[in-house]
Amino acid sequence: MAIETLKNYIDGEWVASKSERTSEVRNPATAEVIAHVPLSTAAEMNAAIETAHTAFQEWRETPPYARARTMFELKRLLEDRFEELARILVQEHGKILDEARGEVRRAIENVEVAAGVPSLMTGYNMEDVAEGIDEDCVYQPVGVFGAVTPFNFPHMVPLWFLPYAVACGNTFILKPSELCPMSAKVLYEILDEVDFPPGVVTMVHGDKETVDALLEHPHVKGISFVGS
Repeated sequence: MAIETLKNYIDGEWVASKSERTSEVRNPATAEVIAHVPLSTAAEMNAAIETAHTAFQEWRETPPYARARTMFELKRLLEDRFEELARILVQEHGKILDEARGEVRRAIENVEVAAGVPSLMTGYNMEDVAEGIDEDCVYQPVGVFGAVTPFNFPHMVPLWFLPYAVACGNTFILKPSELCPMSAKVLYEILDEVDFPPGVVTMVHGDKETVDALLEHPHVKGISFVGS
């Protein structure tokens, strides 16, 4: 049986990496190779960042209530594929099924919370904070955010960050762990069904070269990282 080589998700499309370098993904229970993950080039990450930056110009002007609706839709789709999300964790990570289900539940809870985040961006006005001085506060999205996520919680950690960034009007790029990339693949299959404009959510597989490009690009305004 042919072993799948995973693709990147860029500008709303599944795109095969041009890199000749790949890494094996193994089922830890059987040592069976279940997929190959591409180790994308810096050029590919840079191109993905440019599409996310372009998408930000439109997405930031999308009304907050419309952005919140995408979170409700995402939650529904995640619930529909709950068991599949859990079982892919068992297959590529080695978690027992109950633990995998618990991770998926926590991931979905973050999406649910994020649906209310746009209401927190209303800002405020305060008169006479000092003599003759009024204060105005406006919350605005800032641009492209990236996340470099670990192998231990392949569903939960990306959804610690992605829903909040996107609901607040930013665009988002995920560089998932190359040890457990199939979980990210299923997550982005679900995101592909949500009514996001192309480029709002992006995923690029890779290793250090890919991460360095994400960290160094001037269009990237923030990085989410879990690690020690």
